[in-house]
Amino acid sequence: MFATLCVVWGTTWLAMKIGIATMPPGFFAGTRWTVAGLVLLGWRWAHGQPIGVPMRLRGRLLVASVLMISLNQVIQLYGLRFVPAGLATVISAALTPISLVGFSVMAGQDRFTRRQGIALGLGVIGILFLFGPQALAGDLGWKEIAGAGGVIIGTLAYSSGSVIARPLMRTLPPAEVAAMTNVIGGGLLLIGSLLFEPGSLAAATGHWGWPAFGAWLYLLLPGSLGATLIYFLLVRDWGVSRTGTYAFISPVVGVVLAVLLFGEHIGLGEVVGIALMLAAAGLVLRR
Repeated sequence: MFATLCVVWGTTWLAMKIGIATMPPGFFAGTRWTVAGLVLLGWRWAHGQPIGVPMRLRGRLLVASVLMISLNQVIQLYGLRFVPAGLATVISAALTPISLVGFSVMAGQDRFTRRQGIALGLGVIGILFLFGPQALAGDLGWKEIAGAGGVIIGTLAYSSGSVIARPLMRTLPPAEVAAMTNVIGGGLLLIGSLLFEPGSLAAATGHWGWPAFGAWLYLLLPGSLGATLIYFLLVRDWGVSRTGTYAFISPVVGVVLAVLLFGEHIGLGEVVGIALMLAAAGLVLRR
């Protein structure tokens, strides 16, 4: 499951970039997360599984949904419009495991260890080797800086929401938590988009074009339905800091696919970066 998560989320940046090139980001994200949640709920209902959240958990579920889906997606996707994909990868891949460890330690869900610290250091250095020169080449204007800030805020929102969501799975199945967060977070995002986002009403007619529709389907099926459910299962059983090491492996998957499918070349610096990121993930995953 962890390998599947790394492969799928290692390829979603490109699909998001393709989709938001022609679609309003809030509408693009809101529709796919809402549909994903409804499909999961429908699957549970069709298999006779109970659907219902106790009153004492509804506040926590709402906060987790807004952080993980609504805020994360709209802020991060708008940021991705103005920042190079390489720089977005650097920020997200480096900040995700660090912020997950930090929030989980503060919440008392994990204990920070020296091995975790070494792994985080190796991973960040590896990311800089792999993406740093290309991502930081040239001058960054105010739009790029603002876009990078959006990616940072979105990553922090997702990490804190993940920590908040973990206690829900002591009572609720991960599939139901995934479904409810998708429906609530995606629904709020979609409503906000239709009310306030320019171009969303025109996009609601369905004239998206094949590139955007194909990207939306990819993000819906393996991205939202498959990988998100796996993420919640791993967060329940592994904890957020160990699961968060996917951020050190997913960029490596993207680079390897670029080499195999598009004939791109990598140099010694990229090879060193890949080795450091995989070593970092191995340190955390190893029992």
